[in-house]
Amino acid sequence: MSKSDRATVRQLSLMIGGLCVLTLVLIFSALAIYRHEPKETNPHQAAQVAERIAPAGSVYAGNTGRAAMQAAADAATKAAASQVAYGGTTDGKTIYDHLCTSCHTSGIAGAPKLGDKAMWAPRIAQGIDTLVSHAIHGYHGPDGNFMPAKGGNPALTDAQIKSAVEWIVGQSK
Repeated sequence: MSKSDRATVRQLSLMIGGLCVLTLVLIFSALAIYRHEPKETNPHQAAQVAERIAPAGSVYAGNTGRAAMQAAADAATKAAASQVAYGGTTDGKTIYDHLCTSCHTSGIAGAPKLGDKAMWAPRIAQGIDTLVSHAIHGYHGPDGNFMPAKGGNPALTDAQIKSAVEWIVGQSK
């Protein structure tokens, strides 16, 4: 082995030794940090997580699974519907400010903008009952516009929807 080869091997050995020392320092630093990390204190957390992901994390197979999946979906829909949105208020402006404003301010999905008399006139001519029905059950218009059922919030009651529709119509006459 020549003198330059010995120098190269020596430098390589020093570099590998230094990397080994650095690795050990990082491992012990990580262990020290991990020891000071607070441990899980809620013994029911695993059960809560399992309950929360049950609708999406369940496996359904065959007709029995299909029935179980439908029952789970029905239970989730019923639970969502049993919650009353916005504290049960029937103030149309409050409901509009919380939900409707996102589409009816910018015209998303062809939604008529609040106060735009030209866009609202043909809709108002159909009658308030038709507008309320479209808001409750959803609507797909012939020109591609789209209204999700209950504005996408199934927790709204029919009375809340009617109040919001009447308020919006009142602003657009």
